[in-house]
Amino acid sequence: MGIQFLRGNPQAPKGHAIFIARSRSNSRVVYSTYCLVPPIPMSIAKYLPPLFAAQIPSEELQGAESIAGMPIPPMLEEGMSLEQLEILADRRDDDLCDIGTTSSEEVERMQMAATSSQEYAQLYADTISQASQISKQPAKTTLPEATPIEDLDAEGLLLQSMSERQKLAEVGKLVGMARYAVEGQDKAALQDTQQRIERLARLLPDKYRGSEIAKAAIAPDERGAKLAELYLSRAYKLIDEEYAEIPRIENAIRELKEE
Repeated sequence: MGIQFLRGNPQAPKGHAIFIARSRSNSRVVYSTYCLVPPIPMSIAKYLPPLFAAQIPSEELQGAESIAGMPIPPMLEEGMSLEQLEILADRRDDDLCDIGTTSSEEVERMQMAATSSQEYAQLYADTISQASQISKQPAKTTLPEATPIEDLDAEGLLLQSMSERQKLAEVGKLVGMARYAVEGQDKAALQDTQQRIERLARLLPDKYRGSEIAKAAIAPDERGAKLAELYLSRAYKLIDEEYAEIPRIENAIRELKEE
């Protein structure tokens, strides 16, 4: 299956992620561990007891200067629900990754944690490498023409100055406009509103799921309107730190998606 990002961007992993895996025999059972990619290249092999080192493929134990992902704990453990892990990832701004299904066997859960951690670390290393290549590109010898003041994006500057609550309020207004355009089959207005929502969504932290709000806002069916409302409600609960209410909203979102 590989790593599926439930939160975060696979093209730009943060370097710290919560991994989840479901039991093959009971999908309600969720195992989890935390993967950390140290900012300083290292190999954890020489720090592992023989019991743990034996579970990691030999090729992954080589290269003392490689970027390695460390699963903490080193084995996928049961104990937290998916809803709890989602809230935790939001609060900590971690990536949240589904790494597939596993059994109750400890060796398999240990191997899966190690393998997935190295896969995640490789994604992180690729991102860092690409960023380094871009930064090393020679600077242009000619100065770019100055942008006239009248061409500056005044709306963009205004959006940047807004608080998170103000941005959410603006997203809520745009969702209403998008639903009105959907009902009236006004394609031009819908496209314009979609671009404005997506622009605002990019300015919000991932935990508010702005991209999901934007997607639901333009959905052609009534379910889209309900999903957008639920996502907005969830965002406001986060900003108000009413975390106890979030699992109920998450369940409603999941049930609506499964219809």
